[in-house]
Amino acid sequence: MELLTSYGEKLQAHIEATIPNKEPRHLYEPIHYILKLGGKRLRPVLTLMTCDFFETDCEEAMSAALAVELFHNFSLIHDDIMDDAPLRRGNTTVHEKWDLNTGILSGDAMLILAYQLFEAYPAERFRELAQLFSKTAIEVCEGQQYDVDFETRDDVTLEEYITMIDYKTAVLLGAAMKMGAIVAGASETCKDSLYQFGRNLGIAFQLQDDYLDAFGDPNSFGKLVGGDIIANKKTFLYITAMNNASRLQAKELEGLSSITPKDPQEKIEAVKRIFISTGADEALQREIEFYTEKANTVLSAVKMSEDKKTKLREFSHWLMRRTV
Repeated sequence: MELLTSYGEKLQAHIEATIPNKEPRHLYEPIHYILKLGGKRLRPVLTLMTCDFFETDCEEAMSAALAVELFHNFSLIHDDIMDDAPLRRGNTTVHEKWDLNTGILSGDAMLILAYQLFEAYPAERFRELAQLFSKTAIEVCEGQQYDVDFETRDDVTLEEYITMIDYKTAVLLGAAMKMGAIVAGASETCKDSLYQFGRNLGIAFQLQDDYLDAFGDPNSFGKLVGGDIIANKKTFLYITAMNNASRLQAKELEGLSSITPKDPQEKIEAVKRIFISTGADEALQREIEFYTEKANTVLSAVKMSEDKKTKLREFSHWLMRRTV
């Protein structure tokens, strides 16, 4: 999306200047490595864009945006370790390229560097940004723990799953937008509405990620397609399929989710067939649309030009239709 490109270019120039290039080399090299892998950079771009849309130079929100990007990538390094993931954005994950200890320590350093970036702001603004950041960081950890807990449970509900992805993914998108509004000096109503916009969009974003994990193009998705199926994760697709399945289909799906074959391709295809035959894939698409529209609804309370609101709505619909 063209709107994101200009903000992304500004962000990239600052990223390269922000991370120290010093000893110990094995602490900082992995940080440079994961940040150079790029990705969509949606979260920090949303911080810059929100600040700009409130008629404030987006450069003023750069430190907050960089903090969001560092925190997000810190969480990805640790997430990949916990999932034993071999690929991130189509490249070798940090813990695979180096080792587990390096991945853990470099991730920790990224979190600390993220907090340091808020020191660029005056005391009152620093306090508001840091409080939001801390609240968001602990919620992301809670979401990750829910995700881990679900791996050993057979009774996960759709409501619980939405709560998990809300905490693990959506709250950071909401916080990213609210930080831009904070830096721009927006009203409390506007800050809260932008937070809810980002949070609902974050749920839709993660649900779309779940869809692409099963049905995406491996050449554009950047991660192993079928990764959630291989890991036997209780995703929206899995839970819905189990809810809608016949007794025979449920038994087959349970059986497939209890095995770890050396070549998982046959398992992936069999599970996907059940997702389709039970209508889980279509139900997921409806849920993505529901949260996208829910996000767009809260924009009515934001004191922002209609042109800017239209751009935010266009962005949300683009996000819903993405293939990467």
